[in-house]
Amino acid sequence: MAFKTIIVALNNSQSDLETVIQALTEFHLTSETRVILSHVVAMEKSDLEVDKPQSDREKIFLGEFEKQLKLYQEKLPCTTEVEVVIGDPTEEIVRLSNIYSADLIVIGSRGLKGINRILQGSVSSQVIAEANCSVFVVKQR
Repeated sequence: MAFKTIIVALNNSQSDLETVIQALTEFHLTSETRVILSHVVAMEKSDLEVDKPQSDREKIFLGEFEKQLKLYQEKLPCTTEVEVVIGDPTEEIVRLSNIYSADLIVIGSRGLKGINRILQGSVSSQVIAEANCSVFVVKQR
């Protein structure tokens, strides 16, 4: 099955980036495929201040992460875009999938178990429950 639009939700872990990108390359990607490499900077809505400028540290981090995404972008044999957004990870990933009319979301899983999963929550599980398209979860090894 060939997918037309794929949202790839990445966190800032190097191992997650590499594992998820490797899994993505297992799909049949053609020049017709559109891949959106996305990263959500997790932040509570109450912490968001529209008028507040980003700190230098935040700008540097986002800039470096965006550069890293662009390196992966060059390796893919299809049309790609980079989206770095701020907000609740689940909400933003689902929002991006709706905006781009995605056929598939590819997302990593931290592999949390037991009490840690209950306390920290599972973004991948929430995305599966809320997304309007298929979700492929890549487990960390």
